[in-house]
Amino acid sequence: MRKGLRAPPQDAKMKPRKSIIAALNKIEEVTIIAMFALMVIVIFAQVIMRYVFNDSLYWSEELGKFLFVWISWLGISLGEREGEHIKITMLTGRLPFKKAHIFNVISSLIVLAICLITFYYSASLVISQWTTKYAGIGISISWGYLAVAVGTALMSIRSVAAILKSLKAIKNGPSETDAETVLQDEMTIEKGGEA
Repeated sequence: MRKGLRAPPQDAKMKPRKSIIAALNKIEEVTIIAMFALMVIVIFAQVIMRYVFNDSLYWSEELGKFLFVWISWLGISLGEREGEHIKITMLTGRLPFKKAHIFNVISSLIVLAICLITFYYSASLVISQWTTKYAGIGISISWGYLAVAVGTALMSIRSVAAILKSLKAIKNGPSETDAETVLQDEMTIEKGGEA
C-alpha cells in the first residue's frame, strides 16, 4: 500500500516547536509508564492481600480504575503520535499525494471538532463535580473527569500538528523520501508481499 501521507523533511525553523513537542512526548510517556506501573502494583497488592492475608485494601479497586481511566485518555494522544489509531486507508492509499493529504486534513478536522466538543463537556464536569469525592480514595471525582479534558486537549494538539503537517506537504509536494518509500512498497507488492 502506498504511503501518501508522509511529510517532507523539517527545516531549521521547526527546532523550537520540535523541542516543545519532544518535551510533551517525554512527559506523556513517563506519566503513562508511571501510572501503569502504579496500577499494576496496586492491583497486585490487592490480590496478595485478598488471597494470602484474607483481607482487602478497600481503596485499591477504585484507584486501579482511576489510573486506568487516566492511562486510556492519555493514550489517545500517544496513539495518534505513533499512528496507531485505526484508519481506513483503502481510499487514501490509492489517491495521489495531494488528494491523500487533503483527506488527511478533513479527517484531522473532524477529530479536532470531536475533541473540542468532548473537552468542553469534560471541563464543565470537572467544575461541577469538584465537591463530590470518591468513596475509597477520598479525592474529588473531578480528577477523574480531568483525564478526559487533558486527553482531548493533547489529542487536539496532535490533530492541529497533523493538519499543519499535511498542509505543508500539500504546499511543498512529495519529498525524495516519499518517492523512495512508494518505490519500495511497489517492489514489495510485485514480489508478493504486503506493503
